[in-house]
Amino acid sequence: MSNNTNMLNATCPACGLLCDDISIDGATANNACAKGIAFFSQAVASPQPLISGKQATLEEAMKRAVEILSQSQRPVIAGLSTDIHGMRALTPLATRLKAGLQHINHASLQRNTQAMQSAGWFTTTLSEVKNRADVIVCIGTDIVTHNPRFFERFVWVKDAMFTDPNARKIVYLGGEKLDTIHGREGAWILPSRAADLPDILAALNALLLNKLLKADSVAGIAMADLQKLAETLKQAKYAVLTWAAKDLDFPHASLTVQQITNIVGTLNQSTRAAGLPLGGSNGDYSINNVHAWQTGKVLPDLQDAKPDAQVWVNSFNAEAPPSFSKVPTIVLGNTNTPKMPWFSHADVFIPVATPGLDCGGTMMRVDSSISLPLKQVRDSNLPTLADVVRKLESELP
Repeated sequence: MSNNTNMLNATCPACGLLCDDISIDGATANNACAKGIAFFSQAVASPQPLISGKQATLEEAMKRAVEILSQSQRPVIAGLSTDIHGMRALTPLATRLKAGLQHINHASLQRNTQAMQSAGWFTTTLSEVKNRADVIVCIGTDIVTHNPRFFERFVWVKDAMFTDPNARKIVYLGGEKLDTIHGREGAWILPSRAADLPDILAALNALLLNKLLKADSVAGIAMADLQKLAETLKQAKYAVLTWAAKDLDFPHASLTVQQITNIVGTLNQSTRAAGLPLGGSNGDYSINNVHAWQTGKVLPDLQDAKPDAQVWVNSFNAEAPPSFSKVPTIVLGNTNTPKMPWFSHADVFIPVATPGLDCGGTMMRVDSSISLPLKQVRDSNLPTLADVVRKLESELP
């Protein structure tokens, strides 16, 4: 608590940065970005469960959910929009049901996972960026869209330990319609189509290796500019190449991440460099880490799965529709407001609390270096996801 007894210090789970300098004063979330303000200003949901759109008791909804899962041969637990505690409860349920698991951000998670599994990678933390980075290259990504306070909290700071924050060089490589104002005046912009990034990065890596390229440009970027960027990276004391995999949405997008890791490896032969995957939403980094802790594996991609039932978990994202249509669906969600028409068509809807708002919780930050506690900031009658899942598991035959 702060000195003001009416003010609560809180952590914001609206993006992967998990900003922990938020102070809640009544209906005001001080220091929060637009995403954070939207998160903390959500209306309190009704605790009313539904069965096929009709009001039901929790016991009736639970009974119907057990019937659906008991009859299923190929269930899937999808969405997985929750925190560490929610995922720790879902994993044994999945084991009991022999169910597949798929996060709402499975496509972007796979882009990073494929690159990491194929050749490994060297990544850094937000604290290292704040204290050491002198060159930051934003690759194919509008950082501010995904992590609005990244520059405020980790780039243009006053207390960096080993570098001059005001002397940092910001480069935007690739991407379109970027918010570059946070790079301040003097940010270097080399625009291109995102789909051309694998070729551009391959050329950049070749230049870093002192290879001769017989071309005047690559995908619209002048070779002279790529050579200048290569020299900038070579001279950097601590270069950071950052991206958000969600923006790399094109065929073979994982090649972009692989090329970034190749460049980091090349640079580390003579200087110091690291990658920084950003983004993070709906608890994706928390869920991936918990799954790895408990099973020794990263989350699979079930895009081609053909389930006969699904449990759709959306503690944070009430507007995202279930991944699989036309199968019996049990929704464990944070609201029963029919913002999307599928709410009224769900076979079972059981409202659950939103971590960091209706209940406490824990989440892993986007750099996977630390976990942060989430506080309950308001009163509600909603059960936690973990409580609902454990009760559901206990009633299975």
